[in-house]
Amino acid sequence: MARLLKRVSVVPDRSGELEEIKSWYREALASEPAPQWHTAPVCIGPTWKRDKDGWLLPKITLGWDFLAWSGYWLRDSKAGAPWKWTLEQARFWLWYYALDEIGHPLHDNAVLQRLKGWGKDPMAAGGAVTSCFAPLTFDHWDRTSGDPVGRDEPNAWVQVCAVSQEQTKNTMKLLPGLIPAETRRYYGIQLGKLNMYAMGDSRQIEAVTSSPLALEGGRPTFLVRNETQNWNGSNGGLDMDGVLSGNTAKREDSVNVKMLDICNAYRDGEDSVAQRVREAWEGTQGDPDSDDLGKRPKYMDFGLLYDSIEAAPDTPMSEETIPRVIEDIRGDSVWLSTKRIVKEIINPKNPVSESRRKWYNQCIAPEDAYVTAQEWDANERPDLMLEHGEKVTLFLDCSLNDDATGLVACRVGDGFVKPLGMWQRPAGKRGDGWRVPRESVDDAIRKAMHDYRVVGLWGDPSHVLDDETGLRYWDSLFDAWHRDYGRRLKVWAQPQGRDRHAVMFDMVRMDVQKRFVTAVDQAYSDITAGDFPHDGDARLRQHMLNARRQPTRAGMSIAKEGRESRRKIDLAICAIGARMIRREYLNTRKQGGGQVW
Repeated sequence: MARLLKRVSVVPDRSGELEEIKSWYREALASEPAPQWHTAPVCIGPTWKRDKDGWLLPKITLGWDFLAWSGYWLRDSKAGAPWKWTLEQARFWLWYYALDEIGHPLHDNAVLQRLKGWGKDPMAAGGAVTSCFAPLTFDHWDRTSGDPVGRDEPNAWVQVCAVSQEQTKNTMKLLPGLIPAETRRYYGIQLGKLNMYAMGDSRQIEAVTSSPLALEGGRPTFLVRNETQNWNGSNGGLDMDGVLSGNTAKREDSVNVKMLDICNAYRDGEDSVAQRVREAWEGTQGDPDSDDLGKRPKYMDFGLLYDSIEAAPDTPMSEETIPRVIEDIRGDSVWLSTKRIVKEIINPKNPVSESRRKWYNQCIAPEDAYVTAQEWDANERPDLMLEHGEKVTLFLDCSLNDDATGLVACRVGDGFVKPLGMWQRPAGKRGDGWRVPRESVDDAIRKAMHDYRVVGLWGDPSHVLDDETGLRYWDSLFDAWHRDYGRRLKVWAQPQGRDRHAVMFDMVRMDVQKRFVTAVDQAYSDITAGDFPHDGDARLRQHMLNARRQPTRAGMSIAKEGRESRRKIDLAICAIGARMIRREYLNTRKQGGGQVW
């Protein structure tokens, strides 16, 4: 393999040298022994799969052309030698450009999830340049060998995307050292800080950040989405994800459009793009022929290549085990120093959850998370629904314009919870001056009272004031519900004392907070026991994952991660509250008369 063996002179017959590079990778992959794991890491995707003959590689792929082009035209500036992928990276590229029997790509999109420092940015930079010039779009079959023959994209347009310009620089600043002068001359490459143009400006690599309106309508051929674990609703990442996915989907079949997400493990509960993509992929896994609905795939396979190597959930984190775990999870990235990582992990200033996320590559919830995605999803029963006339409890959590206002029902028979309504300020300028429409909430309450046998209706009214009247915004409605439905309700929010009220469960009061704290603890016990059935409502799920444990004078309750956080938890409060009413109803000796004694 001439250039990988450090030849300096240009060989006129490039095809022969390109074949030599392919042969080098084939021989190296064929002779590489199986990894000797110290632990039992979780390997997702095909990169680390082997059979009795060695590594499991795609039968048909244009990935060999990818490896050959990058080995010939790119350069490792640090080593002063032609570019060479690690064998782990080479296997990924082979699968990324795999084809089916008629030449269609097996995967249009891929996610490469690895631990911090693995080398994802060099991977993305090399992929971006190679996709501009290498023959990676299927053209025809070779009549002699039967192998696929590719062609380059004459108008290749690569976008390196992130939610901040600094993140795009991590990739773009690698291009000058990656593209040697010989390659620049041959392809007419012009390099800038945030752009690369080539071949008379017909080929382009550009860095883009979170401006969905500016990105709308683009027609890229290759997308690198950097650090998608940091793309969320607060920084425009979710909107950017939708625009970029739409841009790639609208290209014609003759153009090979690819998208690659490079990321660390996400923080469970942040509703990042990385989390959404991972959960969507997990929803395609399972046995479609299983008699157990819970073991069948939730979604149809949409062709995503997901590749990750991560520590098993029960892997311990101690000074003795950490080096062995890191040696496994780092894969071929042997440049990562286990000694330095050990020091970083055992430093008490670093939360254990962050160390597991960064270095064990585990998608894990923060230490103060109320529930994890795994705990919540284990209670999902998509076959459940509320029927007309069923006995239920209702809980309403109210706000004015900042937090969401939510209404959740709980079936008395089995504790099944179901959101009946959520009112939240619209994003952007549409939300200026917005406040929760009381008439819509009133309609939802009255419809629920009509549709179901409601034995308990409680709500936290919030103490916000109406700007026009100066009176508390919700009190008039709560009093109206008390008058209209108090005699019908079997359990009252405040059954005794001067402040007796059928509906008003005012969590400013210490006695009320103590009751809710008990419900929070009971709900978590039920969730971990698999006794908190829900239908998988995405809004309720997100609010549950957003909830954080918070100590209060009344005990351990739940709250948002910060007062100004945009991650709402109101439906979680409602679900816990509705279950609390159900429990009180079932535990009371007298289930009638409008009060509980």
